[in-house]
Amino acid sequence: MPYPIETPESAALLASLTSQREHVLRSLDGLTEDALRKPVLPSGWSCLGLVRHLALDVERFWFRAVVAGKQVELESGDGAWQVAADLQAEAVFDLYQRETALADDIITGTALDAPPVWWPEEFFGDLPRRSLRQTILHVLTELACHAGHLDAARELLDGRQWLVLT
Repeated sequence: MPYPIETPESAALLASLTSQREHVLRSLDGLTEDALRKPVLPSGWSCLGLVRHLALDVERFWFRAVVAGKQVELESGDGAWQVAADLQAEAVFDLYQRETALADDIITGTALDAPPVWWPEEFFGDLPRRSLRQTILHVLTELACHAGHLDAARELLDGRQWLVLT
């Protein structure tokens, strides 16, 4: 399948995704394995669990499963937020970076107006199907929200403050 012609809109959307993804990773740079696993809020999630959630419930789910219709392993419930004790932080970061690279391949190979190949009606019922453009905007919103969560968690863990100037 030939790749769609890159437009200023598609380039801007991909650049925004890349920026938010990098923010997620930079906000955790330098934290120890123990700090990455430490729950910092009453809900019990850890920074490492949030990165795993982004890899599996966001990047893999929305781009590989929904947009491209690929048969991929998906977690149920809060499974993506759980990090096994024997799974090293580096493996979670590698998973996230692999999933974002696979998502980028799908994004750059799909027209922005393309409907999803698979729509999980069991999760979304009668919600209208989202085009790739709408999916990217949804993922951008989720990434930005979670990047803010990670900024706050980082400050609680070691006092480091992240100042974002745009």
